[in-house]
Amino acid sequence: MNGVHDMGGMDGFGKVEPEANEPTFHHEWEGRVMAMVRAMGANGGVNIDSQRFARESLPPEVYLASSYYKKWFLAIENQLVERNMVGADELEAGHSLHQSPPLPRGKFTLDDVKRCETRANFDRQPQGPASFKPGDKVRTKNINPLTHTRLPRYVRGHTGVVERINGCHVFPDTNAHFKGDHPQWLYTVVFDARDLWGDDADPTLKVSIEAFEPYLEKI
Repeated sequence: MNGVHDMGGMDGFGKVEPEANEPTFHHEWEGRVMAMVRAMGANGGVNIDSQRFARESLPPEVYLASSYYKKWFLAIENQLVERNMVGADELEAGHSLHQSPPLPRGKFTLDDVKRCETRANFDRQPQGPASFKPGDKVRTKNINPLTHTRLPRYVRGHTGVVERINGCHVFPDTNAHFKGDHPQWLYTVVFDARDLWGDDADPTLKVSIEAFEPYLEKI
């Protein structure tokens, strides 16, 4: 999906200014939002990619005006309503009004808490050999899907070189929409900055991205 979230390589936003000694959470509610999202993920109600797509789908004016965990909160809220796990009237009321449908992996129990503390493993068995190897010259496809993708807009249609193969993993483009893992090979691909942004770019700068195999075509 093309949206305001995909601002890599864009001018006008200034430098990234990291906060010195940044705490894990700035407010107590942020930790609760993270716990809620992890709990829903552990029970199959949402997944990491559906949550990313829900954040990407926020209106630009909301996305830009919201803090990191405010985006998480709005995204999980929207997903739960869209998947009929929570009614819009319940959000308005601030408490439960209806019986919720069963979660895909059953009722959440204390035994699930430990599982929520560990990030899921997205490694998968490959369905076939990798199509590319380090040193191969590739071009990223010029795609503009309405659905989720992890291919940054600023590299689409550009030429790079495969630097490394990073194994086979869950494909976010299908997982975000609950259409299965569809494991794909993942590569590190390196681009020359001037190929991405023209002659004004720093000639010494290289840009690396992680690109799934369906994003690439051989030259």
